Amino acid sequence: MFDALFSAPGLAPHVAEMRARPRRWLVTGAAGFIGSNLVEALLRLDQEVVGLDNFATGHQRNLDELLGAVSPNQAARFRMMVSDIRDARTCAEACAGAEVVLHQAALGSVPRSIADPLTSHEVNVTGFVQMLDAARHAGVSRFVYAASSSTYGDEPNLPKREERIGNPLSPYAVTKLVNELYAAVYARSYGFKATGLRYFNVFGPRQDPHGPYAAVIPRWVDSLLLGEGIVINGDGETSRDFCFVANAVQANLLAALAPDEAQGEVFNVAVGERTSLNQLFALLTDGLARHGRNALGEASYGPFRAGDVRHSEADIGKAARVIGYAPTHDIAAGLAEALPWYLAQAAGKRD
Repeated sequence: MFDALFSAPGLAPHVAEMRARPRRWLVTGAAGFIGSNLVEALLRLDQEVVGLDNFATGHQRNLDELLGAVSPNQAARFRMMVSDIRDARTCAEACAGAEVVLHQAALGSVPRSIADPLTSHEVNVTGFVQMLDAARHAGVSRFVYAASSSTYGDEPNLPKREERIGNPLSPYAVTKLVNELYAAVYARSYGFKATGLRYFNVFGPRQDPHGPYAAVIPRWVDSLLLGEGIVINGDGETSRDFCFVANAVQANLLAALAPDEAQGEVFNVAVGERTSLNQLFALLTDGLARHGRNALGEASYGPFRAGDVRHSEADIGKAARVIGYAPTHDIAAGLAEALPWYLAQAAGKRD
């Protein structure tokens, strides 16, 4: 994964410069799925990294795995803070001395936000503003945050373009839209520019398959291996632009290293292709078969899920033009890299 990532056309020119002049990076949500992959990429590039997480959804095992994957010298460049982004003092301490903030900490999941909108608001909005303000006061030079494709809401046109959004369909989507509004206000009011990355259905190693709000790919793989039934919401023709985590890491690094005139923008982070849930099920069963594993679970169909959009596909042209983003993995290539990790986790649970 990292060989392809570091040789991506837009990122490759920055790699030698990063190693020659290491920076101090703060990664919030460092023990989570995307955050832990960001930390690993930065350590492999010999950067100094501070991680911040309250372990509400992150896991120590993610940190253990990434630190075991880098050299001892690289691992020594990492410092972990266990605290909450809703605490102003924590945010100020974490931002002190940081040149770049990659803000990934959030409570994801549309269903979670419908079940508990207040906590989603506290973490995703109050926590975001606390971190944004702390970074401004600390003189952070680059602030990149995880936005979301849920912001497009009921906008019917495909592909989704950054300048054209609809009405949010869930409390989670509202929180991510509010993040973008606050980022724009901070740019106008204080000259502090934060760059948003609208993620489209990111998947890959370290994505938790468990719990009621687990993402579809790791949850389905786990169910197929265990012989549990899979319920496909709706008729299975709902489609998503599934994005391998290496693409999200690339976008974060490119956004952070982009020149001043590219800061403060919002970019789609995806592949630019749609895959239906029915197609995804077929890809997963075929992928498991190539690894000598029969899919033990069967699929059935249930009701559409509240708050979900019907189709999602990104236009990634703006990210390509402005920051040089070029995804290295489509869904097939991403699954080829992710499935061995999922299988290893399943084997570990049986041992």
